[in-house]
Amino acid sequence: MIKPADLPDTIPVFPLPGALLLPRAKLPLHIFEPRYLQMLEDALKTPERVIGMIQPNGKRNGEGSGLQTIGCAGRVTQFSETEDGRYFITLCGLSRFRVKTEVEGFTPYRRCAVDWAGFDADLGQTECDEVFDRAALMGLLGRYLDARGLSTDWGSLDEAGDELLINSLSMLLDFEPEDKQALLEAPSLSTRRETLVTLMEFALRGGSGGSLEEKLQ
Repeated sequence: MIKPADLPDTIPVFPLPGALLLPRAKLPLHIFEPRYLQMLEDALKTPERVIGMIQPNGKRNGEGSGLQTIGCAGRVTQFSETEDGRYFITLCGLSRFRVKTEVEGFTPYRRCAVDWAGFDADLGQTECDEVFDRAALMGLLGRYLDARGLSTDWGSLDEAGDELLINSLSMLLDFEPEDKQALLEAPSLSTRRETLVTLMEFALRGGSGGSLEEKLQ
């Protein structure tokens, strides 16, 4: 069991629009840019093997770091190298973090000093959603996928536990980066499920763009 004290104070961060990692979920990544190949190499040299996933926010050059304030760190649990030097890796979500400041240095990738406080539950047991109506969510998901001409492995979804199902859909469905950020920052599994439902219903009504507050109206 990992404790907050076991996590490093400074971590490499991978700003990737629309890529969402959540605690206890797995995110496959294709690493090919030289700076991120270096990031992976350096992370694998550490005992924690931690990489932080975070959304860019478009505010840089005097207006901020260009990063959202909250991201999620994962541990590299699998990796394989191709003949031309690319890597396919799997990050297993550990805990969300809050960015304190960006760390200047000589690495080609970005690093941040982070605070893990407030996210202790991320390192605990699987979270429950006591009022989860699974049949209703699956029905909504079917309509959402049909509207986009997509399909899924329903058998795997049926076998997934509640947390894994909600978090996997939050990570996989094609929402805007700001919507992914709202799913990341949800304070509980039930709040994340409610946000997920709102986003799918909004999309089915033909909505696009706008803030989450507007979608809730």
